[in-house]
Amino acid sequence: MKVAAVLGERRGGAVEVPDPQPKENWALVKVHAAPMCTEYKAFVAGHQTTGLGHEAAGEVVEVAQPGRVEVGDRVAVMPQYPCGTCALCLGGEYIHCQQLVDFAAFTGGAEGRATMAQYLLKPDWLLPKIPDGVSYEHGGMACCGLGPSFGALQRMGVGAFDTLLVTGLGPVGLGGVINGKYRGARVIAVDSQPWRKDRAQALGADFVVDPSDKDALQQIVDLTDGIGVDAAVDCSGAVAAHRLCIDAVRRRGQVAFVGECGEETPLRISQDMIRKGIALHGSWHYNLGDIPLLMQTVADCATQIDRLISHRFALNDVQAAWELQATGECGKVILQPWG
Repeated sequence: MKVAAVLGERRGGAVEVPDPQPKENWALVKVHAAPMCTEYKAFVAGHQTTGLGHEAAGEVVEVAQPGRVEVGDRVAVMPQYPCGTCALCLGGEYIHCQQLVDFAAFTGGAEGRATMAQYLLKPDWLLPKIPDGVSYEHGGMACCGLGPSFGALQRMGVGAFDTLLVTGLGPVGLGGVINGKYRGARVIAVDSQPWRKDRAQALGADFVVDPSDKDALQQIVDLTDGIGVDAAVDCSGAVAAHRLCIDAVRRRGQVAFVGECGEETPLRISQDMIRKGIALHGSWHYNLGDIPLLMQTVADCATQIDRLISHRFALNDVQAAWELQATGECGKVILQPWG
């Protein structure tokens, strides 16, 4: 089969590797749509690898034993390889599992882990079915397209009476705009990149604020009659955005952090936490028990998802896909393994 590969600094392509084989309750999935996430960073840095991707939607084509999926099932592919037996996994919080399966030791090979490939292997319980009438591309949004912000808004209970701040309008943040508007919230979106600002407005954001403006915080405060937003979700992973969310949220409000960050964000316990009484959430994904609600969101937001998906590339053209992603002038990009 073919998989995407980083071959060197800003060099990518498709290479041939052995086909993976199903084992026990791990099914073989033919990938029809592989949404692209942050893999372009490895492309830019030149980290050579073929183990790329953590999002996909496809068709079950082979099983080793009867289980939760059958040949022909259309499925979304959940990330990682959690144990499936610990309290976190059993409670639907598998993303936080501390006993991840050793993929190579279990399967006897290295291939089948990547989603930017023609085939992959996955435990059957991590393959929720895509509803009838929902395309593979839209079903693939159950991962990083809509999933992270869905989990954050679900955790904060964001609804129609709330004003939501979304910082960072990459694909995840744009998904946050979709989720916020679907729930009926008033959405204030924040980014300085012109393409992303325009796309957020097209997705229904009520206001778009440029964080490079010196009065960005005051603009947000003024839009809420001096009170502050009810909830904020950061999808950028930028320290400045973290502080903007904390400063812009109202007293007794909530902030969820979705974007990965390798730096330290200053937090003043008394002023930020105790006196404001706010709640801060680390939100990586969503509880697997909420998959029916997320799939309903995907089905109901088809028009918005068509706007979220900005580009499509064949697997052989992954170089061009990564070059585009590096510019920031795109929404969710879909890699088509059989295109």
